[in-house]
Amino acid sequence: MNQISVSHAGAPETFDCRVAFAETMIALARENPRIVAVCNDSVGSSNMGGFQKEFPDRLINVGIAEQNMVGVAAGLANGGFVPFVCCAGPFLTGRALEQIKADIAYNHYGVVLCGQSPGLSYGELGPTHHSIEDFAWMRALTDITILNPADPKQTRDAVRWAAQADRPIYMRVGRFKVPAVTPEDAAFEPGRALLLRDGSDVTLIATGVLVSRALAAAERLAARGVSARVLNMMTIAPLDQAAVLAAARETRGIVTAEEAIVTGGLGAAVAETVVQHHPARMRILGVPHFAPTGSAAFLLDHFGLNADGLEKAALELMA
Repeated sequence: MNQISVSHAGAPETFDCRVAFAETMIALARENPRIVAVCNDSVGSSNMGGFQKEFPDRLINVGIAEQNMVGVAAGLANGGFVPFVCCAGPFLTGRALEQIKADIAYNHYGVVLCGQSPGLSYGELGPTHHSIEDFAWMRALTDITILNPADPKQTRDAVRWAAQADRPIYMRVGRFKVPAVTPEDAAFEPGRALLLRDGSDVTLIATGVLVSRALAAAERLAARGVSARVLNMMTIAPLDQAAVLAAARETRGIVTAEEAIVTGGLGAAVAETVVQHHPARMRILGVPHFAPTGSAAFLLDHFGLNADGLEKAALELMA
């Protein structure tokens, strides 16, 4: 577990991680001719227009055919390429799950599956476009690394690492704008939690868009005299069990927060670790069922995935 000190003052500037993703892809492709992109008629929504313009022969657009898209990526990996599959999260993980299992995970191919606009990002398009089951589905498969960067720096670092990892990877590329929470000198270590704030009373373990909200909740708790530890759990699998168990031993309880269904994701992974090795009180925040239609901001607030919700859960846990 890395420990990083981060200060927050005022309303922070927010960023679109898809821009960091696309810029890093282009920079890496200039250095490595084996890097290719595969998409499902999603060049625009994946922000890959610049990549296509510079490398027209290295972007394969299969059309609205997600199962074929994953199969093509597996073939490219088998042929020595480094394919990044760019597709909206719900269609990549939902429609092509069998191909991800049989073609990529089973063969342990170095394919980077990039779930664009994940979680509740497509809020106004309703439940068919919510990508909230992806953590659970991907965790059920063997040996896929699951990354959920919290901000542009972690997104850039994740893309760079994935390009040379030579293993199956699923990575969320967020659309909901977020503030920068990772210092530029922070090391990128998949499988390791980043300690953004230390605390002795309660631990908040968050991932992705919820990390900045966990930090805001910790500030509110501090005003109440509650010392909250904040962990950025960027890697859902493999989980940093050491950081989780330290939280279970050293604080009075753990609150997890994710932009995903509460069954099978981050909270479930933390609970599995805790119950087997060091039982502790927990609250799991996320989406409890199919989400309704509404903006991403509305839906996050609707399910209490904000500073108020995390603060309330922490206080209830300690009551």
